Amino acid sequence: MQRRELLRLLAAGAALPVLSPSLLAHFQEAQAQVGSSYKLRTLSPQQNALVVTMVDLIIPVTDTPGAKAARVNEFIDVILTDWATASERQAFLDGLASVDKKSNELYGKNFVDASVVQQTTLLRSMDDTAMAAHRARSVRHGNTIPVDRDKQLQGSFWDVFKGITIHGYYTSEIGFTQEENLQIIPGAYHGCVPLTAEKKA
Repeated sequence: MQRRELLRLLAAGAALPVLSPSLLAHFQEAQAQVGSSYKLRTLSPQQNALVVTMVDLIIPVTDTPGAKAARVNEFIDVILTDWATASERQAFLDGLASVDKKSNELYGKNFVDASVVQQTTLLRSMDDTAMAAHRARSVRHGNTIPVDRDKQLQGSFWDVFKGITIHGYYTSEIGFTQEENLQIIPGAYHGCVPLTAEKKA
């Protein structure tokens, strides 16, 4: 399955990276902490393995690196540690536990130990449920997408997880510079750029 096809399946309804300048700045601030020396602060090793497996299914390696290579799991840990309220953090961790619970009910094993087919089937089921709820809400209230920092961790677990995964990937250097056709608006990924003499003055 091509990445675009998977994103159409799993990312539908999530807030894709058309970000306000302030929200983009917050995400880039979070990305600045991610890297080879990053130590997990909220996710346990077991929770982290589950997150890595899930993000890798949502944005897998194709002709460009996927969410695992972009360290989206670390981005998620930063968001949970530095942004989330205690209740938002607990809701997210409870959501992860529910994924393992559903996997055990269906397959008799934790999600990371299930086959790729089983994992994908479970995620598709979660996405179908979320999309049905979106359609029902859209009919009643119109379609709304969270655009500010304070609302990114609100909503159902799957919506929150999907949104953070997509934002984490497309605001990473890998996602921004190597993934084709999608662009973060506004601005470009510059990383650490040395100041010119004029700017220093």
